[in-house]
Amino acid sequence: MTGNCLVQFLGGDRGEKPPDLPGVRAGNVHKQMTIIKQISEKEVPMSMLLHADPSEKCIELYLHGSKCFGAFVEDSLVGVCVTNSNGADAWEIYNIVVIPEKQKQGFGKKLLEFVINYFEETGAKSLELGTGTFGYQLLFYQRFGFRVESVRRNFFVDNYSEPIYEEGIQLKDMLRLSIKYDRPGT
Repeated sequence: MTGNCLVQFLGGDRGEKPPDLPGVRAGNVHKQMTIIKQISEKEVPMSMLLHADPSEKCIELYLHGSKCFGAFVEDSLVGVCVTNSNGADAWEIYNIVVIPEKQKQGFGKKLLEFVINYFEETGAKSLELGTGTFGYQLLFYQRFGFRVESVRRNFFVDNYSEPIYEEGIQLKDMLRLSIKYDRPGT
């Protein structure tokens, strides 16, 4: 994929064809045009990030100086991915979220695909993230090739003032996952 923008045509129910746009990739899924592009950290609404991370304090720490990507439908921001450098060509996803009314429609998948491809094409050695030890998020990341690197015991207990529950179970430990990009000669 070239450039830093993905246009995803979501209109395949009636046989529409994606628009012919040079330098972008298009495909059919639903009935809406989706554009994914890099955005400023100032364009990322705190209210959206709080859907995936309940701590405004933590968000403020990782949002500063971050590289952010947004998924737009009809000029409305429907999803965001916040990343930051971990040094030595390693990047970390700190937050990826799609607004509740647009979840389970493929926007998160397209956003994550874009971010994975972006960092591979820009020469990163790895892309990392942390998530809970169970739930749909873990399966979501593993489908994209993320592998477990380590476990940070009691991360959610030690770093959040209020307990976090997923499907009635308290999150305690964080799994650290990563994708290692294969580079010829490395």
